[in-house]
Amino acid sequence: MAAASAAFIAVAAVALDALLGEPRRAHPLVAFGRMARAIESRTHADRRIAGALAWSVAVLPACALTWLAMHWVHAASPWLAAALATGVLYLALGHRSLAEHARPVAHALHAGELDSARAAVSRMVSRDTAALDESQVAAAATESVLENGCDAVFGTLFWFAVLGAPGAVLYRLANTLDAMWGYRTPRYENFGWAAARVDDVLNFIPARLTALTYAVLGDTAGALRCWRRQAPLWDSPNAGPVMAAGAGALRVQLGGAAPYHGLWEQRPQLGEGGSPDADSIARALWLVRNGVLSWLLAWAGVVLLIDGVRHA
Repeated sequence: MAAASAAFIAVAAVALDALLGEPRRAHPLVAFGRMARAIESRTHADRRIAGALAWSVAVLPACALTWLAMHWVHAASPWLAAALATGVLYLALGHRSLAEHARPVAHALHAGELDSARAAVSRMVSRDTAALDESQVAAAATESVLENGCDAVFGTLFWFAVLGAPGAVLYRLANTLDAMWGYRTPRYENFGWAAARVDDVLNFIPARLTALTYAVLGDTAGALRCWRRQAPLWDSPNAGPVMAAGAGALRVQLGGAAPYHGLWEQRPQLGEGGSPDADSIARALWLVRNGVLSWLLAWAGVVLLIDGVRHA
């Protein structure tokens, strides 16, 4: 796919996501999640090879079908192929959905409605939200926005730029399986190993580009300092840079203790500055939104530069 075409498609897909949001019915990722659960129920075993085979069965056919569909449609009409790629990327993006989940948390905190804020943030995170105070609710939502800015937006755009529509499908399905299977629990320690490792590999570059984006748009010195000092302490090699840089960019303290399954887990501190509040959520959304605009503008600039060099 030509760079100019890919850039145009990315702009169109981002615009569609902003206009329409996620499909309310029959979302492909929801259907994929159901299929993945069915595959897991039939293939689960406490072995890494079982998880790798299950991952392959779930992801590779969808990527192959996307590649074949793009190839066949492009042979008939490049314009139809561009429309198909736009649709695929639109369905893979979750930018508007991220805001739709985070804003109710911020609104409830602004209104002093802690129970409503807890209920809203429970739809974003896996921790026990009933035990959270106002600052911890704000921290949970802010962390989710920063991390999912990479997973649902920037990573998807990156892999679309690299591999086109099949790349966007590969990334989002792999990311979904990591969210389902990539846990260090007795059930998934071995079965989910492949899902977690593939997601780590696919996210390595996008996570660092996302962290750099947050740093450029926020408190740059603070973001880079937190990235360098705090990211290595985080369990995830990719979430660490994203969340540390994001917290530093926002000048807010994230991380710390969080309750999971009735127990408080001690996590490293992220960021520096004040405690998170409703405004921290809004500012995290601002980072993601303006990061997307910056990426699209940079993409367009690269296309124009390449075009200028070709015609020089």
